[in-house]
Amino acid sequence: MTYLNTTIDVYKKAALEPEVGLCCTTTPIWQLPGLKIPKKMLEMNYGCGSTVHPRDLVNDPKILYVGVGGGMELLQFSYFSRYKGGVIGVDVVDEMLSACRENFAEAERQNPWFKSEFVDLRKGDALSLPVEDNSIDVAAQNCLFNIFKVDDLQKALREMYRVLKPHGKLVLSDPVCEEEIPQHLKNDERLRAQCLTGAIPLKDYIRMLTSVGFGTIEIRAKRPYRLLDPGHYDTDHIIPIESVEVCAIKDPMPADGACVFTGKTAIYFGNEEFFDDEKGHVLLYNQPAAVCDKTAAALTALGRNDIYISESTWFYDGGGCC
Repeated sequence: MTYLNTTIDVYKKAALEPEVGLCCTTTPIWQLPGLKIPKKMLEMNYGCGSTVHPRDLVNDPKILYVGVGGGMELLQFSYFSRYKGGVIGVDVVDEMLSACRENFAEAERQNPWFKSEFVDLRKGDALSLPVEDNSIDVAAQNCLFNIFKVDDLQKALREMYRVLKPHGKLVLSDPVCEEEIPQHLKNDERLRAQCLTGAIPLKDYIRMLTSVGFGTIEIRAKRPYRLLDPGHYDTDHIIPIESVEVCAIKDPMPADGACVFTGKTAIYFGNEEFFDDEKGHVLLYNQPAAVCDKTAAALTALGRNDIYISESTWFYDGGGCC
């Protein structure tokens, strides 16, 4: 696994000297009352989106974050779990853990509510997490798992599933690419470490999440991220890469397969007050209802001319059919 050694080398250097733009986040930083993020933390924000969503973080959850970066998302998570060890941060790079501790010391000076003991930093590997089974409410990773090759990605997802409590959430932000990235670019260890050429199609990522047991998948956002262009990379055409934010929930797997929400909506516009498919889905007249892809397909198969089903918007914020 020499590509992992290259990744460690890249992020060791990024810990010793912040490399602004190593990963270009495409989501605005959360502005929360009373939260101040130190400048160095912002410079070390090596992510491609956000995994911090307040609606996931109620009732003082136990949180795991893998790949600590400069500690910014760990600080944001601890805003919601203000107790000793409420947040666990795991990283394989010693220098990144040291930089994170230094950043927390500055965060304590800037935030009267924050204590470094809120975050339990652990040396560890995403492929073998130093965390107990069924102990975590919310697990997260930002722009890390795309570095892994397929077999290691499967291991990392299994580890996240293992440590989550029943109905716990895995929140991830990663690059995806809808076309096959050429093999010579996939094999470029430095480009893979820079979160550019390890991206896989979103449908394959969803398939891997469901294969390890996650029964509900939410696609919360999908947006343009980077380009591999002929002027700077060994490719004969432009390859667009997107970033995606996904929540995978450790729900029981339904008999007919996982419920995957990609932002589809159903609207009933018939002559009755509502439509009931007698399978647990009631559509009120002219009211939008978020539906998973399975339900969207089942409603479409009815062949009715009074139910509208939207295309996937790749934006889902809850309230769905399942």
